[in-house]
Amino acid sequence: MKILNKYIIVSFLKPFITTFLIALFILILQLVWLIFDDMAGKGVTFGIMLKYIFYVTVVAVPKAIPIAILLASIMTFGQLSENYEFAAIKSSGISLMKLIRPLLIVVVSLSLINLFFLNNAYPWAMYKHKNLYANIKKKQPALALVEGSFNNDLDGFTIKFDKKYGEEQNLLDNVLIYQTKDNGNVSTITAKKGTIFSSDGSKYMSLKLEDGYYYEEHSHRGSSLEVRNKEPFSATHFDSYTVNIDVSKFALDNLEENRYDDDREMLSLNQLDIYSDSLKTQWDEYLGNRAQNFLFSANGNKLVNDTTPKAKNIKGEILDNFNLGEQIQVLSIAENNIINTVNDFSNFSGDFKSRRKGLNLIDTEYHHRIAIAFSALLLFLIGAPLGSLIKKGGFGAPMVVAIVIYMVYHFLSSFAVNMADESSITDFWGGWLSTLILFPLAIYLAFSANFDKAKINFNALIDKLYLLLNKKNDIIQVDENKDTDYIES
Repeated sequence: MKILNKYIIVSFLKPFITTFLIALFILILQLVWLIFDDMAGKGVTFGIMLKYIFYVTVVAVPKAIPIAILLASIMTFGQLSENYEFAAIKSSGISLMKLIRPLLIVVVSLSLINLFFLNNAYPWAMYKHKNLYANIKKKQPALALVEGSFNNDLDGFTIKFDKKYGEEQNLLDNVLIYQTKDNGNVSTITAKKGTIFSSDGSKYMSLKLEDGYYYEEHSHRGSSLEVRNKEPFSATHFDSYTVNIDVSKFALDNLEENRYDDDREMLSLNQLDIYSDSLKTQWDEYLGNRAQNFLFSANGNKLVNDTTPKAKNIKGEILDNFNLGEQIQVLSIAENNIINTVNDFSNFSGDFKSRRKGLNLIDTEYHHRIAIAFSALLLFLIGAPLGSLIKKGGFGAPMVVAIVIYMVYHFLSSFAVNMADESSITDFWGGWLSTLILFPLAIYLAFSANFDKAKINFNALIDKLYLLLNKKNDIIQVDENKDTDYIES
């Protein structure tokens, strides 16, 4: 039995190491591919690029481990079944559960290592990688401008645009600029097109705008609306207008300076727990203050208790005690109070959702990170029996099946996290929903593989898939031959 256990462990570890390296390489490419386009030729040294790749590699490790375990388990047990080794092992009285027992120890150990990684190395890598990228963007101000959102990294300017394109990513569409001046005045500039120019060593970045409008009020922002309406303003249309922006603070000598440390992905599990408690205290105080303000705005403090003796001269409905003019006045006041209350709730809803989402992000991240660590165990419990049912080893069928299963898991996980962020479900369900949904599948597959009672012929499904793909290839080849014959004729 010891020899068999060693054989199973070695048979599992070999494809695990291979698939782990492949998955890690793909994840690194996914994270680095688009960023390299921004970094290349921007004055960033090769050493800084290597450090950035190292940080990204550490970030990608926790995601690569579950993928590798899933694929390795399918490949291992698929190979055993394909070579009839699994059938021989079962005929000797060793069940699937006994066979995977040593691998369970290995997988649980990998899950604990992954949890340690997610709690320590992952936050550190996110901290270093996000700060490094932020500093790289600030060394090239054009990179710091993100399309579709308000960019306020430039002192005195808030810039928004719909699209950024061009070889140097310096061409902008539909530009909106709010410029705050020293006296507090704000000028608004809109333009259909914009082009960014900057020279090495210059403390200014020039933004050339085309076909736009310029608007500025000449009153102080602190003045009342009545005063501001009487003050003059400037409004003009321009064909071309250049805005010079001081970007001297972006000339960072130390690209590895750490400035940001408040992102949830930069926190350990203990820090997330402490941060969550702090946010919950602030949330409770916020709700209490809003409730108190609503009580006073709705004149709730003036309501009398039911135990207070009622006036003797009030008869029937309250409005019947007033004449027509007074009834209209009472109803008008009530209507205005309701409208003001509804408007207050509408203005409050955006702030309410934003604060609640900030708290949800922290709580969901806590559960989601633990769920990712132990997703390796779940995917192994799915992959091992599934491989014995598929009865195919290698990178062919196991790769296809593993990709499908992981895509389902990833979709369910992302869907649950997004729902939890929006308060549609609790933070616990947001982190664990995908695991709880797929766990019954793991039990069913283990039962089917252990007792040979699978209701689905997975091997036949794989064969049909291969047959379908071969037919499509034959059709394509026939069409190509027809086109070639037609051209020759």
